[in-house]
Amino acid sequence: MEEEVLEKEETCACTEEKKECNCKKEKKKEKAKKELLELEKKIEEQDTKIKELLTKLQYSQAELINYRKRKEEETENRLKFANQGLIEELIPILDNFERAIKLDDNDLTDELSKFLAGFKMMYASFNEVLKQFGVEEISCEGSFNPNEMQALMMDQDENFQDDEVIEVLLKGYKLKGRVIRPASVKVNKLENKGEDENE
Repeated sequence: MEEEVLEKEETCACTEEKKECNCKKEKKKEKAKKELLELEKKIEEQDTKIKELLTKLQYSQAELINYRKRKEEETENRLKFANQGLIEELIPILDNFERAIKLDDNDLTDELSKFLAGFKMMYASFNEVLKQFGVEEISCEGSFNPNEMQALMMDQDENFQDDEVIEVLLKGYKLKGRVIRPASVKVNKLENKGEDENE
């Protein structure tokens, strides 16, 4: 039964009516249309995959560029601050030179005064070498700066403004703009009169 139905479907009306058969051409056209639609679908899928891969590639390239920049900055900083450990060890020696120089050489004998003069010369040349390597002293004039100073003592002095540095207890230093030792200072803290009245 099934074979008879298939044979009937295969024979077209054109042969019975003795006309030129267009059925096969139409079937071929339909088949070609289906194949074309399938190919278009596959092309769209491939285009989508290509776009996704291009996007991933662009992200990967951007990440690689950022990674290279970070590495270059890290390398540059390592080279820039390579001497930091050594300089941090040398600064206390500079402090000791300053303490020795602060001695009043008026009360000393000639021999000790000459010795102190030599100390001053060594201090000056030692300081000059540190400056050549980018070491600079932190300026403590004016208001207290918590990024460069640490307040070890507070005082209440009407001759100074509130939060003004009264005295430098230990000098601070920067290496090429980076604080390697904050300055230790005494800061003026005036009591707020408005707070006193409320209490």
